[in-house]
Amino acid sequence: MIDRLVKSAFQTGCLSVESEGLIRQLLTIKTHSLQDLTALETLYNAVCLGQVQREAPESAEALRPDYTTTIPSPSLGL
Repeated sequence: MIDRLVKSAFQTGCLSVESEGLIRQLLTIKTHSLQDLTALETLYNAVCLGQVQREAPESAEALRPDYTTTIPSPSLGL
C-alpha cells in the first residue's frame, strides 16, 4: 500500500497531507513490506532533493524510515 502512495506522489510531484498521514498509519500498525520501505526511502530522498514537494510544512525528516523500529534486529546471543 505504501508503495502505491509513493508512486502517486511521484506522478503528481506532490505528497499530499492525506497520503502522508496514511503512510504514517501504515507504519504504525506495521503492515508494510520491504518494498514499501524501499519506496519510502526513495520518496524521502526525492523530497530532500526537491523532486517531490510536500503539502505538510514539517521537515522531510518526518518521512525518513526508521529501520530500527520496523525491522527487528537479530539476537546476538550474548
